Amino acid sequence: MDLVWPVTAWALWVTALAAAFKASSRERPRQAPRYEVPAPVAELLRGMRSQDVFHSALLDLAGRGWVTVEGERLSLAARRQEPLRPYEGWVLERVAARLGGRPNAPVMALMPEGSDLDGDLVPLVRRAAIELGLARRRWRTMIVPLLLAMGLVVPWYATLSAAGLSWPGMIATVVSFVAGVSLLMAGRGFLLTEAGREIAGSEGAPVDPRQEWIYTGSGWRGVEIEDPGSSGPVPSRQEVSGYVVKRWAVIDMDSDSLSSRRCHYLALHDGSSEKATSYLVKEGVYHDVLPGDFVRLLVKPRTGRVKRVLAHERHW
Repeated sequence: MDLVWPVTAWALWVTALAAAFKASSRERPRQAPRYEVPAPVAELLRGMRSQDVFHSALLDLAGRGWVTVEGERLSLAARRQEPLRPYEGWVLERVAARLGGRPNAPVMALMPEGSDLDGDLVPLVRRAAIELGLARRRWRTMIVPLLLAMGLVVPWYATLSAAGLSWPGMIATVVSFVAGVSLLMAGRGFLLTEAGREIAGSEGAPVDPRQEWIYTGSGWRGVEIEDPGSSGPVPSRQEVSGYVVKRWAVIDMDSDSLSSRRCHYLALHDGSSEKATSYLVKEGVYHDVLPGDFVRLLVKPRTGRVKRVLAHERHW
């Protein structure tokens, strides 16, 4: 069985793929936005879930008078003359549809299905990020990924002709199918610009650290977030577990040395209580976990500092 031609064909295709990705990685200069980045766009750039992006859009609209949130219930306000971004219009339309003429409803009852959020809301927010210069398409058109996908026919056919239905031919078939579908599904791609990467790396503290809407894994609810070490006398070390519901970073100033340091926090919720507790973590842990993850931590309760991650499960 002579595999010289199949190997050569695959090598040429991989070379073309690498060249296309390298060429597309060259960032086209674009001026960064001169105004504040909308919270939903910032949430998306930071890798938050589509549910978090939707909720952030609701809070943004509430702050501008489009909706009213009282306690755990939301109602639509009178229409305003202020122009809306496409994703904001989508959010208001879904909220109005779920209200169904009722004056108000619990916020968690207004959350669209995950498929609607990922298929409709996220693309609209991505488009807003691109318009703001915070992201860009990897390719200007679908021609490049389409040509790369079509190019897979050559190494696949060469392998099948030389090896038939043996294991090299089966592997070539699977690889060609997965690679082709991935290229077409990814479309033109979505890459952060330099300004977008700055936003993605600048996690802000919650608007109100004492009261936050959080996603517990079973729905949205409002809970109080306690500060680290605020729970009274406790042992020197303790195991805690729960869902990561928020994470943020702040700059703390040291009054003695007049220096500053970046501190990272996670808010942990057990899924049922009225309070979530925040803990101080190392930067590596902060970047490793995401809201929605279930973790078990070894902490020093007096200071709220996490000593070790004992378990980490990702459910989405």
